[in-house]
Amino acid sequence: MLLYVGKAKSLKKRVSSYFQKEVHENGKTTVMVRKIADIKTLVVATEMDALLLENSLIKKHQPRYNVNLKDDKTYPWICIKNEKFPRIFITRQMIKDGSEYFGPYTPVKMIHTLLDLIGQLYKLRNCTLNLTPENIEKKKFKVCLEYHIGNCKGPCEGHQTMDDYDQTIKEIRLILKGNINSVIQHLKNLMNYQSSQFFYEEAHITKEKIELLEKFKTKSVVVNPSIHNTDVFSIVTEEDSAFVNFLRIMNGSIIQGHTLEIKKKLDESPEELLEIAIADLRTKFNSDASEIIVPFEIPTPLEGVTFTIPKIGDKRHLLSLSESNVRNYIRERDLQLEKQNPENKVLRLMEKMQKDLRLTELPRHIECFDNSNIQGAYPVAAMSVFKNGAPSKKDYRHFNIKTVEGPDDFASMEEVIYRRYKRMIDEAQPLPQLIVIDGGKGQLSSAMTSLEKLGLVGKMAVIGIAKKLEEIYYPGDSAPLYIDKKSETLRIIQQLRDEVHRFGITHHRNRRSKGVMKTELSDIVGIGQSTADELLREFKSVKLIKEATQDELKAVIGNSRAVKVFTHFHPQG
Repeated sequence: MLLYVGKAKSLKKRVSSYFQKEVHENGKTTVMVRKIADIKTLVVATEMDALLLENSLIKKHQPRYNVNLKDDKTYPWICIKNEKFPRIFITRQMIKDGSEYFGPYTPVKMIHTLLDLIGQLYKLRNCTLNLTPENIEKKKFKVCLEYHIGNCKGPCEGHQTMDDYDQTIKEIRLILKGNINSVIQHLKNLMNYQSSQFFYEEAHITKEKIELLEKFKTKSVVVNPSIHNTDVFSIVTEEDSAFVNFLRIMNGSIIQGHTLEIKKKLDESPEELLEIAIADLRTKFNSDASEIIVPFEIPTPLEGVTFTIPKIGDKRHLLSLSESNVRNYIRERDLQLEKQNPENKVLRLMEKMQKDLRLTELPRHIECFDNSNIQGAYPVAAMSVFKNGAPSKKDYRHFNIKTVEGPDDFASMEEVIYRRYKRMIDEAQPLPQLIVIDGGKGQLSSAMTSLEKLGLVGKMAVIGIAKKLEEIYYPGDSAPLYIDKKSETLRIIQQLRDEVHRFGITHHRNRRSKGVMKTELSDIVGIGQSTADELLREFKSVKLIKEATQDELKAVIGNSRAVKVFTHFHPQG
């Protein structure tokens, strides 16, 4: 079984590097070396030949430890058929019969745009008749509906000469190659000639063709038209995959584009992956570009090709455009995977949060804490809970502060954290992967004091979020972490904080309301909370209770309690 295909300037150095270490940095490399039983070599003339041979052998044998180019699609081509009065059509199969093929085209929208343009400019046949000069001369064919509605000039009956048809094909060939300027110049010369010969109707038709081409050219030109026959490559790497975008530029216009996904096997570097992708994509798209724009230096030089690493200008703009295509491809791929399986969305979000917050495990269960009080009165705390990136409201909790007097947020946080996780330990409940403390370093330090008492330090990740600049703090680290403002990770943390604020404020208002009732009614000697509630249900407010007569109070709560309430509010009457 073939394990690995590789290339090198010095085979001795490359091969010996595998056997000079007992343990390699990458575990897969160590395993691969143990399985090696035989090594075979092929010598080629140039580094480019080595690169192409490596690519073809990987595709043919698919070795276990080589990168996997995930590209099993058959992409469409535009075919100019090798026949008299050639037809032009879309195909996904290349037949070696002398026909010309342009492409492949990705996305498919581009191929339809080009064919629509060609259809507006030229009248081509779409039948499969064998239009040899002999058959036309013998009048074997009759014009069809396409001729009568103006979509074909009727070469089957000799209404259009072969020379005229071939000139049309020549112009189409130039358009497909991206040489639109050449076609426009030819049509301008033709229009001037037609005008000089007083063929005004034909000159007007030619003018309309020029306008169509100019309009198409304006839409397709993205940079300086002097950038010609140039390839652009960019790469984005992830843990197990890489994505390479390819753009082909002719006269400042993108005529082809494609994104290739690569599955890593041996922790290959971005330079190695991009080199493999360049060989594969240039072969697939038949590119002979003399300049390649790349984001960094490529290990293997290509004969007759200049590599450019732009910093500013139009070429830098093209590289940025290619990078945008990669990111868009990844985003679209993720959306498709999420539609197929919603768990993919959750897993992607969890992995994103784990990476952004530097966690050791996925934060599927997160708890967030906040304190609330007004000048020390009615101190409360609240906890919001997110599971798999979404609120779990049945798990929300609020806490009345019991051991702290006065406005002391730090001590309040210490009490709440201790109470929460002491109870979870006692009840053997599963602990969260992440605790979020709404506040800066002080509140975070108070929370850690309680976790230390409970022996939970290191068993859960703990972070604090400061309100003003959205700074993330870690225990024992004075330097904050700043997360991208558009990041999904920051959005989830902000949602947690908003939820705990809302839940905490609601509870605090309820406590204050009950506190007002207690001060006005429940403090009356001999009047309990149930009697106060009964009065409020009947009279609706404390103000109306004060204004009620003793007989009215008696009708609700009886004579003895009515006397106590009335006397409390009217001590002199």
